[in-house]
Amino acid sequence: MKIKKLFFLFTMLPMLAAAQTITSPNGNIALTFSLTDNGRPTYELSYKGKTVINPSHLGLELAKDKHASWGENESDLMEGFTIKKEDKSEFDETWKPVWGETANIRNHYNELAVTLEQKNKRTVGNGKEPVDALRTIIIRFRVYDDGIGLRYEFPQQKDLNYFLIKEERTEFAMAGDHTAWWLPGDYDTQEQETQECKLSEIRGRFNSAVNWGNSSVAVFSPTGVQTSLQMKTDDGLYINIHEAACADYATMHLELVDAQTKALTTQLHGTSNAYTPNPKPSPYPLPKPFTFVSHLTPDATGLKGAMQTPCATPWRTVMVSDDARDMLSSNLILNLNEPCKLEDTSWIHPTKYCGVWWEMIVGKSNWHYTDDFPSIKLDQIDWAKVKPHGRHAANNDKVRRYIDFAAANGLDEVLVEGWNVGWEDWANMWKHDVFDFVTPYPDFDIKALNDYAHSKGVKLLMHHETSSSTQNYERHIKEAYELMNKYGYDAVKTGYVGDIIPRGDHHYSQSMNNHYLYVVKEAAKHHIMVNAHEATRPTGLCRSYPNLVGNESARGTEYEAFGGSRPDHTCILPFTRLQGGPMDYTPGIFVTKLSEWSNNTSWARITIAGSLALYLTMYSPLQMAADLPEHYERFMDAFQFIKDVACDWDDSRYLEAEPADYITVARKAKGTDNWFIGGKCDENGHKSVIKLDFLDKGRKYDCTIYSDAKDAHYETNPQAYVITKRVVKAGDVLKLTEAPGGGFAVSLIAK
Repeated sequence: MKIKKLFFLFTMLPMLAAAQTITSPNGNIALTFSLTDNGRPTYELSYKGKTVINPSHLGLELAKDKHASWGENESDLMEGFTIKKEDKSEFDETWKPVWGETANIRNHYNELAVTLEQKNKRTVGNGKEPVDALRTIIIRFRVYDDGIGLRYEFPQQKDLNYFLIKEERTEFAMAGDHTAWWLPGDYDTQEQETQECKLSEIRGRFNSAVNWGNSSVAVFSPTGVQTSLQMKTDDGLYINIHEAACADYATMHLELVDAQTKALTTQLHGTSNAYTPNPKPSPYPLPKPFTFVSHLTPDATGLKGAMQTPCATPWRTVMVSDDARDMLSSNLILNLNEPCKLEDTSWIHPTKYCGVWWEMIVGKSNWHYTDDFPSIKLDQIDWAKVKPHGRHAANNDKVRRYIDFAAANGLDEVLVEGWNVGWEDWANMWKHDVFDFVTPYPDFDIKALNDYAHSKGVKLLMHHETSSSTQNYERHIKEAYELMNKYGYDAVKTGYVGDIIPRGDHHYSQSMNNHYLYVVKEAAKHHIMVNAHEATRPTGLCRSYPNLVGNESARGTEYEAFGGSRPDHTCILPFTRLQGGPMDYTPGIFVTKLSEWSNNTSWARITIAGSLALYLTMYSPLQMAADLPEHYERFMDAFQFIKDVACDWDDSRYLEAEPADYITVARKAKGTDNWFIGGKCDENGHKSVIKLDFLDKGRKYDCTIYSDAKDAHYETNPQAYVITKRVVKAGDVLKLTEAPGGGFAVSLIAK
């Protein structure tokens, strides 16, 4: 690994407010920082001379609090600043991820760090005479070839020690009415389908876009959206707004100022309740329409953050390019995170698994064991005397069936949900003591099943549904992880279904983000990998803690059993949700019409070839073969690709891409000369032309193509596919037709 660091410094004199511009290493991106006449920090951004971000303000509104550094007279960090100094530097390194899309990642940027001072006259404590006070913050910008990151830093200082955040006021002023791919802003769920419309149309689309039936919903504004937000300008720029390294801080949403907002003269950032205007309007004027303003997730008190210096916010990121493929290949989010904090990572490994899961999601079988009790208190039940209802899926015979299937087909692990007592009333929204994470149901012999799995070269994958009772999980986590160590589990799927307990908190608040990271850190102590479902959306923390091998944090395959998702759903998620880290999407559904084997009338809107493509286009080091073993056994020639495809890579090349329309990617399997290609499209189909110029010259490859049949269609003929074989070399071209809702998969095995 070659590491190169170059530093140069320009220190500006205090009070100098001249604009400073910093460009990306290749010169395509230019960021300019300045102060307004009233000392308000401002930045703007361009790409190849085109405006990306119009002049936009920066700052934080602070809550009045008698315990804060200046007592109840705490003032905002919004204006009245002067520049103390401006430091510029360049940084260039290459680092190796523990797992990832490539073996090496270059981290190359130019940096501008602006130190700002704010002088005030404030009354301290019970004093009556105002005194001089001086507060310092640093706004740090990193400019890459594919985008920028900015954050606020707060050095330790006498006049800024403890403070409460009322709202962060980072602005992103768009240069036009762009097309946007967005989710409704929500403090508790990302399990929604992406909307596509102009910025000016978001308000009109908002109500119908909300997944009101989710187990926990907390929208906050008719123009609130989530990150990662993907946009496209009329002149062909792709812009993406997200955040990186969100730790000890609330998750950021975005609130759009539109024409109606200005007309109503309402103020952004009210209370935590949906659509409630701020009873004390902000003194700061609203920005122009088509401006996004950061909106943090509140805690149970309505506050957005409790800080103690020295500290920093997460990075606010803007990616930009005139090529959609650059959005998918960007490592901006990972690069803005801290290097790996684990000394030993040898126990972390990409994993392919199946599991006792899909049949419960579909409704054919159950997580719970008995119907005898309307509610359960764990310490008052003699489970040996309980009458089972006969539909419990996590039983010894069924788990052995999955273990045998995994062993026969090279799958690493078997997930089993519903193995532990307490599922009878787990979804009660106010139940504090719901699971103990160590006591199995009578028909799940934890020792015998783990012994059987290990004898077959397979491991069981643990499941911990917390029912969002976080204190309960933290109280039991040590003994739960010790149980996993005892029986050889090395990975856990956690879940956070329902409203957060303690009551009133939200899934994406500062305290909950601290909880999720606490779980990852505790798991690392036990050499356990974590796959978190219903947790906050990822922001690249998997670089620092690579045992965080997966998150759900979006509308996954399970929704194919809840009414389905549009065919373009998986063609937009890589541009949005996957920007912050891999997703456990749980792909691989072959029998898409669920009524063929259950009473569920839903159907998955995808072809078999499209399902295979997801193992490439939906990147994750943790990949599930989600369908039932008996369904795969009907299509073993197609299942061969799932057996063959890797989930860790030395190289990745995005060959074709357009948000919500199509994605084609080629990946080179870690430590081999073998390549795999996947292409996925929306409901319109796609004709793909693949130039094999990434293959080694002078070498031949056995090529197996899994493609949609001519009459394949996600609605009428989803199981129609064709497998063809040929020998190819560098420079050859593959021309493949993807059916509506379909795709293709290709394996290229070096000879």
